[in-house]
Amino acid sequence: MDRLSHYTVPPFLRCAIVVICLGTSLAQAETAFIEKAMPAPIVEIAPPPPRVGVAWVPGHWVWRGAEWFWVKGHYVEGIVPAMPAAIVEAVPPAPSPAHVWVRGHWGWDEDRWNWHRGVWFRP
Repeated sequence: MDRLSHYTVPPFLRCAIVVICLGTSLAQAETAFIEKAMPAPIVEIAPPPPRVGVAWVPGHWVWRGAEWFWVKGHYVEGIVPAMPAAIVEAVPPAPSPAHVWVRGHWGWDEDRWNWHRGVWFRP
């Protein structure tokens, strides 16, 4: 008979293990949510610029009201930097189980890229 067959786990240690396991399970359950994913990008080919001094803003999806909306690519005066990388947001608790999460995203507003924060939406 080996030595471990007679070893018993002290009650306080068993309790601690159960609490840790339950806490891990609850934390995982809280992070689950439904997301209204952004559709795939629409491929657009930029036409030749109409004049010197304009730059192409590529088409992109933005959340407007209750749905994703495609903003067509277009020319604007000046320089258009590349769209920045997405910002990683902490998803706040859902207002209700019926809500879905809309992830934050960049949108071109007037003369620059602006971050539109993620929101909860009830379909």
